[in-house]
Amino acid sequence: METAKKLNPSNHNKKQPDSSLYRSVWRWHFYAGIIFAPFLLILAITGSIYLFKPQIEQVMYKDYFEVTPQAERVSATQQIEEVRRLYPDAVISRYSPGEDPSRSSEVRITDNGESLTVFMDPYTGKSIGTLNSEDRIMNKIEEIHGELMAGTAGDRIVELAACWAVVLIVTGFYLWFPRKKERVFGVLIPRLRKGKKILARDLHVVPAFWISAGMLFLIMTGLPWSGFWGNHFQTIATNSGAGYPPSIWAGSAPVSTVQTKDVADVPWAAETLDVPKSDIQGFIPVSVDDIMSIANREGVHPSYSISIPSNKEGVYTISAYPPKAQDEITMHVDQYSGAVLTDYRYDHYGFVGKMVALGITLHKGTQFGFLNQLLSLFICLGIILVAVSGFYLWLRRKPKKELGAPKAPRMFNKKMFFFIIVALGILFPLVGLSMIVVWILDLFIIQKIPALKRFFNA
Repeated sequence: METAKKLNPSNHNKKQPDSSLYRSVWRWHFYAGIIFAPFLLILAITGSIYLFKPQIEQVMYKDYFEVTPQAERVSATQQIEEVRRLYPDAVISRYSPGEDPSRSSEVRITDNGESLTVFMDPYTGKSIGTLNSEDRIMNKIEEIHGELMAGTAGDRIVELAACWAVVLIVTGFYLWFPRKKERVFGVLIPRLRKGKKILARDLHVVPAFWISAGMLFLIMTGLPWSGFWGNHFQTIATNSGAGYPPSIWAGSAPVSTVQTKDVADVPWAAETLDVPKSDIQGFIPVSVDDIMSIANREGVHPSYSISIPSNKEGVYTISAYPPKAQDEITMHVDQYSGAVLTDYRYDHYGFVGKMVALGITLHKGTQFGFLNQLLSLFICLGIILVAVSGFYLWLRRKPKKELGAPKAPRMFNKKMFFFIIVALGILFPLVGLSMIVVWILDLFIIQKIPALKRFFNA
């Protein structure tokens, strides 16, 4: 009976599709890992560093940040005038008063095409020092993390790597999922005494399972910042009514070609907010000190900055982008009358806006302070371990003259391929596009050239 059972064609056919699917999924997981794991490694390393930006900058720029509190403060207007005296040709764009009495104030300027921050002692009215934005280490880390220091092309690569990481997680979960009554060892706990080969496999598979949810969270909360997916997502969120309710406007909502992100650094939910115009009926502009009084009166978080209008119709923009999403605020103030034209806070956000705001502060490690930083660091270190152990596994099994890809049926089944392209084209357009490119390469180049076909095990 047992022999007959083994030779029964119907039984063989029942097992084969599952085996075929498993090998196909493994092959996709392999190629996605080989191509995009190096970029995920870069994102994890830079993300680990950027999580601790507050602590790192506090140590590096302590002499710029810290001042000795005194009884009286010099007005913001006088501080700005001192900056004008030091940099007569500069354009002054922003003033930040400092979030506590021992913190210096900051004046952002553009001088000879360079973006500079002048740190002022608010008690003496004198400059402490100046930093070029391009020279700040954490700005470099952020640029690598967001766009690999390669502008728009780098942004697209980072977005593509992040989206393909979702594919890695899904395919990896399928490969990890126990098909027998397995014990916890090798599934939930690495086997430490089964030899180097088993340990190397477990150090890839087991940590990947434990960090998969956190990794997926970091990916999805980082995507709103991306240039392609993020912009389209933001447009959909705004146009669907998950954006700006009428209650934020003191009067009728403005019709403007200028968006808030063009005039100030503001929270994600306020970036595409239309900027109103000041009423220029012969009024004398109010001072930055008056704007500070308005911010204090309206209960704005002390970490706020004031963006200074660049023309007669411009407005002052008060923006607070503090550690907790619930404290975010964006205000536009008429530069002549001091009237609050826009008051846009977390409570005004639509559901999508609130979720993205919370996601961003959790992603940056600020929402729950040091505990948040440690949890995000754990996920980043896990990504590094999974990427390195995966690379090691590949090197161990790679033949000398081949890529070492798992052997499987053709990478593209027509019906399945069409379904995947449509699904990914909706969720992650760049992934869908990249799969079309891979399909074309596979069909017209790899399959036609014997040497390439052997190398890719195709």
